[in-house]
Amino acid sequence: MLAAAAVLFALHYVHLRADFPNNSPWEDWSKYTDEGWYGDAAIRHYQLGHWNVPGDFNPAAALPVWPFVEGLLFRFTGVTLSAARALSVTVFGLILLASYLLIRRWRPRAHGEPTRQNLSPALSVLLLAASPFCFVFTRLAILEPMLILLTLLALHAATSAPRALARAGWLERWAPTVGLGLLLPLVVLTKTTGLFLMPAVAFLLWSASGRRLGPFLRTGVPAVVIGVLGWLGYFLVAVRPHYLGDYRYLFSANAYTGITLGTAVSVVWDAFTSGMWIGRLLYPLAVLAVVIALVRVRTLRSQPLMGTLILWSAGYGAFLAYHDNLQPRYYLVIAVPLTLLVALVFEPAWHMLRPVFHATHSTPARPVLALASMCALAAVVFTDVRQSVWYVRHPQFTLVDAARSLAEVVRANPSQSALVLSISGSDLSLMTGLPSICDDFGTLDLAKRVALYKPGWYAAWNDLEDDKMDALSRFYTPVRVATFPAMDDPDRNLLILYRLDPRKTIEPAPKRTRKPIPKSLQTKIGQQPSVQQLEH
Repeated sequence: MLAAAAVLFALHYVHLRADFPNNSPWEDWSKYTDEGWYGDAAIRHYQLGHWNVPGDFNPAAALPVWPFVEGLLFRFTGVTLSAARALSVTVFGLILLASYLLIRRWRPRAHGEPTRQNLSPALSVLLLAASPFCFVFTRLAILEPMLILLTLLALHAATSAPRALARAGWLERWAPTVGLGLLLPLVVLTKTTGLFLMPAVAFLLWSASGRRLGPFLRTGVPAVVIGVLGWLGYFLVAVRPHYLGDYRYLFSANAYTGITLGTAVSVVWDAFTSGMWIGRLLYPLAVLAVVIALVRVRTLRSQPLMGTLILWSAGYGAFLAYHDNLQPRYYLVIAVPLTLLVALVFEPAWHMLRPVFHATHSTPARPVLALASMCALAAVVFTDVRQSVWYVRHPQFTLVDAARSLAEVVRANPSQSALVLSISGSDLSLMTGLPSICDDFGTLDLAKRVALYKPGWYAAWNDLEDDKMDALSRFYTPVRVATFPAMDDPDRNLLILYRLDPRKTIEPAPKRTRKPIPKSLQTKIGQQPSVQQLEH
């Protein structure tokens, strides 16, 4: 299983520049934007000499970990799409290793068989390496793989911290606790939604402490103090005096939720059923594994890693339901713990079949259930491998080809500013080296950013939207010069390049005047009619 997993993992490095697979089950916005957005600080640092572009979208102020690591890589490779994606795939490889070692540390032992071989570590690695869902999203240079890796490392530290208290040397005794304290803010600074994974870390720390309050507090309290001080140090030294506007903007831009008391049931149901993105066979098995683990409460006590994985999945699932922006990439953070749980719950099927092969006495139901479990796992591996290998054998390069052609047009006009304005501008910068700013997100209004940075080109998907035209038309006359087919999203499958020709006279900004409210409609707070009165 480990040999097969190694081969499947190696395939992740093949055709790194290829597009996110067209006509896949996952329609995700990240394939146009996120690789550039969240690595923008690293990209700009080596292309422009500075990472922060005032007024534009600068998420690294709140999420510095991934661009920092990516920036270290770019010092040796330069800014390239292949390097960024190779880093993400390498992180996935470390996820496989960390998962394997974590399950080995907490592997269940059968009564009377303390040394029996346990296949769940190898099975978990095989299931993850074979997963087409993991294949497509870990090949994107996005935040989720690093978030998963740091969470797994925090679980390792939580496992070691209480056990290290019995060691003699001061360094050996407290190194895991300090490591856990440093990892906690790194998780949050990788992606703020990492806060929803903290209950899982706390539960494993409690279990590693033997469910005793004393050891739990002796390791947990120092770790939390170190974590809070680490986050506060970053915020007070770097963010507050320099980048507070960019920091706040990231939260305001994402501060939306579609869940209310009236929609809670439908939203939670959508969040639950969207887990099918993880795998049409794997996800139902994972749900069944959760049910089996919860029903067998004694198993959760003897195998606390199962409870940890359930809390991990439930915690992040709660965020997904609250946020109600169900993008497939978010489910990558849930896919890993659920896959590990499947391996832990169904791995004993192999040992349940051993009495049959050795012709010893066993109840009829156990071999039947064991055989059904093994067949289900074999079906998951077979279908997943076939789909992943198909993606490897049929790469497409429409987006990178479109970006290259767009860059050729821009560079063929040296008299025009090379700065590109586009929602996919950061991805274009990563692929081509062209400077860019975002047309959608930013702390300054688009018209002010256009006036400040004076872009020479505008790259739009499928059409030039009215609000973008309003901001551009005051300063420029957009001239359509090229069209590049790319990707498969019906709303974003045509990349259109406009040259921005300066207007001879700049139109003034439209004045917004408030129309007076008729006296008959003027009311004080509390005097407004109710919904029922309006309907009546």
